[in-house]
Amino acid sequence: MEKEQISQRVVTFLKRDEVDFLDKVGKDALFSTGLKLSRAKLIAWLIDFIEKLNLKGENIKSQRDFENRLWQNLRHL
Repeated sequence: MEKEQISQRVVTFLKRDEVDFLDKVGKDALFSTGLKLSRAKLIAWLIDFIEKLNLKGENIKSQRDFENRLWQNLRHL
């Protein structure tokens, strides 16, 4: 029997260009598939993807560290 996953509300602050990017991806999906993707769904999928990369937080102190770790993990796929 699978456990029911309960969604939690998370408040985040994004810059205007980050919000615009999420909206563009959602609208691109709408025009190509007929289904609009919400910002929340895109962010959740990004988190699920990063989790599958087995990303650990050790020694990550900056955005650059985070990006380097992501690239490092992606290269090992």
